[in-house]
Parts: sequence; C-alpha cells; structure tokens
Amino acid sequence: MALDQIDVDEYDAQMSFLEHLEALRWHIIRSLIAVVIGGIISFIYGTYIFDTILLGPTRTDFWSFRKLCDLSQSLYSDSRLCIADMDFVVKTVNIEEQFYQHFMIAAIGGLIFAMPYILYEISRFVKPALKSREKKFSGFIISFASMLFFTGILFGYFILTPISVNFLGTYTLSVHVVKEFTVSSVVSFISLLTLGSGVIFELPIVIYFLAKAGLITAELMRKYRRVAVIVILILAALITPPDLTSQIILSLPIFILYEIGILIAKRVAPKTPVELPEE
Repeated sequence: MALDQIDVDEYDAQMSFLEHLEALRWHIIRSLIAVVIGGIISFIYGTYIFDTILLGPTRTDFWSFRKLCDLSQSLYSDSRLCIADMDFVVKTVNIEEQFYQHFMIAAIGGLIFAMPYILYEISRFVKPALKSREKKFSGFIISFASMLFFTGILFGYFILTPISVNFLGTYTLSVHVVKEFTVSSVVSFISLLTLGSGVIFELPIVIYFLAKAGLITAELMRKYRRVAVIVILILAALITPPDLTSQIILSLPIFILYEIGILIAKRVAPKTPVELPEE
C-alpha cells in the first residue's frame, strides 16, 4: 500500500499522550478565538441585544405574551391570560454597572454564536477514537448537537424566561416595596435561564458519548429512571425561580430528552459487553 494511502486518522489515534494534549490545546485555542470573534460582534451590537433581546421578556408586547393573549381570546373570549402590566423598572445603581454588563453580554453572545464551531472542534478531537463508520456520521452529530442547543436557547428564551420574569416581576411581598431591578440582575437572570436551557438540551449527546464509552447502558437508565426524575426536578428547581409552573415546564422536555437518550444508548451500546478483569 502506498504511503499516501495511509489512514491519517489511524495515525492520529496512535499519538502519544503529550501529542494529544498539544492537539487539545489547539482545539481550545481555536474555540476561544471563535468565542472572541462572536463576542466582538455581540459587543458592537450590545445596545440592540440589551434593548430588544434581553429586555424583551420584561415588556408586555413580547412575542410570548402576545401569543398567550391570543390564546386567551381563543379559549375564553376575554383577556384573562393577557399580561397587562410589568410593575417594575430596570435601573443601574453603580456607575460602572452598564460598562461591565456590556462585556458580559458580549461574552455570553460570543459563546452562543460560537457554539456550533466549538462542537466542531470537540468532534475533531474525539474523531480519531471513533471507528470508520462512526466518523462518517460526525457531521450529523455536530448538526444535531447544534440543533439541540439552539432549540434549548429558544425554549428558554420564549417560554421559560417570560413565565419566570412575569412571576418574579409581579410577586409582591408588600405594597410598600418598590420593584426596581438592577441591570446586572436582569442580564444574569435571563442569561442563566436561556443559556442553561441550551446546555441542558445537549443531554442526548452526552448520553451518546457515555454509552459509546460503555459507562452507561439503556438498561441502567431504565433501572434508575425514578432517580433520574428526582435529579431532573432538583435541577429544574435550581435553574428556575421558585414557582411550580416554570419548574414543570423545564422538567417536561428534560424527561423527553432522557427517554430519547435511552433509545440512543440502546442503539449505540457496544455489541460485546466490557468485562472487568478478575481479581
């Protein structure tokens, strides 16, 4: 066989530990460069991102609230589900707050924009360890992982965030309390819900690689399904505000993703179980 016909990926799989570390370093560097580029774009359009996107769920004319009002008219022929007022204002109390939050918006935006490329770099790093047949589907895995991430982003932004903002924004301990929220609290709250949802929606991809490594199986996931339900509920309670509605809304898609993960684990499970060495 000619030298130019040697499988490059097979050569990569035989790299030493230090060579793998060097390769990983460059994958991380390229990913960080992509985040920086996305961050610069987000910084340039920071005012638009803050006014239109981040502050969107704090206004009564937000898309989700308008659709909820349309649903109210369809079901009840009245406005009982409409959001009539957001009884709070967004303000700044520190002179440097808006400046710092501008960079925070840029960092979060850069991470979101660069996520498909980050997934691509991750796939390039693990590709040498895959079989030839699996390498052919690496592009599909990247596309599917990106789709799950952005689906989670949209779910968190258009469904979870409006419900949470409305709950906390209208919650009143006393009529004597004036509700004035800082810029940093609004940015961090909406970003956590939105970005957190995007990360959680990557659960099937995580299950795929764990199943490929033989660390989990479909049978194991079925056996501990009740434990998983409790963990999911706890996770949803940590991410969402302390209201039952938003916790249930976040928990439901995670349950569905867990069940999809069971099907994935069953399909990609090693044909021969890994045997532990006898003592």
